[in-house]
Amino acid sequence: MNKKKLTIALGSDHAGYLYKKQWLTKYSADYTVQDFGAHTTKRVDYPDFAHVVAQGVQTHTYDYGILLCGSGNGMAMTANQYSGVRAALCWNETTAILARQHNDARILCVPTRFISFELFEIMAQHFLTTDFEGGRHIARIKSAYI
Repeated sequence: MNKKKLTIALGSDHAGYLYKKQWLTKYSADYTVQDFGAHTTKRVDYPDFAHVVAQGVQTHTYDYGILLCGSGNGMAMTANQYSGVRAALCWNETTAILARQHNDARILCVPTRFISFELFEIMAQHFLTTDFEGGRHIARIKSAYI
């Protein structure tokens, strides 16, 4: 029986472009990936990419999203405007794992100016393969919304 590939909405601004391109080259065969840009290192506005990724994850068109920019903050702030996506700014393995286990985050936001590509690879792998624990975390997630 063939296991369905995860669907990933992927986006970056100019600061995240090189990591995005490198990740796509290495991992696009492992997932069904939609690359929403940016497609160069020329300056762009991060919300343009965060919106389309977050919309795709919110509507369940994609299982998960990955957003890359210089600090990760702008992407996370924009994506978290969409109910239910729970975009998590992660900077190490532990934060990527806990974002899934405890928060059921569906979008990984990556600060490319502060971590290596190799660490991003590890974080993405953990994020995309770690299950939500449920249990006591369900009530916490529900109470987080206004």
